[in-house]
Amino acid sequence: MKARIEITLKAGVLDPQGKAIEGALAGLGFGGVDEVRQGKLIEVTLSETDEKSARQQVEKMCDDLLANTVIENYSYELV
Repeated sequence: MKARIEITLKAGVLDPQGKAIEGALAGLGFGGVDEVRQGKLIEVTLSETDEKSARQQVEKMCDDLLANTVIENYSYELV
């Protein structure tokens, strides 16, 4: 089973990388870009076959290590 985890900054948290990307896009002539927010995509392959247990593992991974839940949100899907 594979977990696809998306981690993004919470609304209101400054995103300097997003601003840098936004500026670079404008510099390359991509007008009309109002805002850029960047995040992370992490794929984890699990040996777990039970969906409920896999979800518990992924949530613990995110809460304990992968996401800083003070400033980041995470979502995931099992595929």
